[in-house]
Amino acid sequence: MYKIVNDFPHEIMNEEGLCISLYQPTHRHRPENKQDLIRYENLVQKIENSLNKRYKDQDIKEIMKPFKEIGQDRIFWNNTADGLAILSNGKEFIVYKLQRQVEELALVSDRFHIKPLIRYFQSSDRYHLLGLDMKYFTLYEGNRYGFEEVDLDPDIPRALEEVLGEDQTEPYLNPGAYGGAGATPMFHGHGGRKDEIDIDTQRYFRYVDKFVLDNYSNPMKIPLILVALDEHHGLFNNISHNSFLLSDGVKQDYKSLDLDQLKKSAWEIIEPFYLEKTKKLVDNYKVQRSKFLGSDDVSEVSRAVVENRVDTVLLEADEFIQGRINKETGELIREDTSGSDYDNVLDEIAKMVLENKGEVLVLPKERMPSTSGLAAIYRF
Repeated sequence: MYKIVNDFPHEIMNEEGLCISLYQPTHRHRPENKQDLIRYENLVQKIENSLNKRYKDQDIKEIMKPFKEIGQDRIFWNNTADGLAILSNGKEFIVYKLQRQVEELALVSDRFHIKPLIRYFQSSDRYHLLGLDMKYFTLYEGNRYGFEEVDLDPDIPRALEEVLGEDQTEPYLNPGAYGGAGATPMFHGHGGRKDEIDIDTQRYFRYVDKFVLDNYSNPMKIPLILVALDEHHGLFNNISHNSFLLSDGVKQDYKSLDLDQLKKSAWEIIEPFYLEKTKKLVDNYKVQRSKFLGSDDVSEVSRAVVENRVDTVLLEADEFIQGRINKETGELIREDTSGSDYDNVLDEIAKMVLENKGEVLVLPKERMPSTSGLAAIYRF
């Protein structure tokens, strides 16, 4: 009755009406994770109480079934990460296992609370990490908080033998008979064994490069870090057509590193890119605002987002602005007219910008270029 997902944004976020959002920190190991289920059950009770107040005409028992089911799934609670996010609309129930802690929240509203997920999934600090050797590759996706292996379809070839199959270069020593029938076979060669290995390695690396580029780098447009032995970096960089591949990589056998070492090494490479991108966005906002193509006024941005004029919006991580947007006029309605637990206009702005193919970036307070909770760059 529930589905664990990794894609963001998810189609469930396009819906309005009954929207249930649950966030809680979780723990990977005992004894800390013993408290997780108790905290979860308290949050579920809070949700049920809210539903009983506002949605008496709906089948609340049916709505709560997935919440109860996941609460009884011991395997799930024994395999948590650092945070948990659940979104439910009464029909669909999706779960995110997060690699970072989140603030505890249990909310029933007319729209989903997605700002923590935006902060987690935002592209500014996301990256792919490609572990590669001469025989096999593994792809990871991560951000500043951690990473996990990309779950590739089992039918996708990953090993050199699977990729090249019978197309591998023939061994360089082949028996050949000389001197007529019955003669003792003599061996002749077509180049050294190293040459053949290099040819197969190049062909395999080209396959890996194209697969990652077509299926991950081009669609997601995030940096790619290569983790491989030093001698493989030059070869892969020379044959690669991936413009997202960073010149700096981790020059070690990826199978020799544990996850913490990989995370540390990857973030040392990505952090300067993240800080530089953030700085460029903030500087660009200041320039565009001086040209009247940017604003930090919440009412102005609300109208602009309805008119599909917002290209990029920066949101302050922990800011909350009570209200909603009139979808017809763009008017910001400050008072709470729905009686919902939680109506944050910043969530609504974020959702609308994403729907309009704009960019949403969640920044800590100290990196924001404004004090209003948001800063928007307009398309026109």
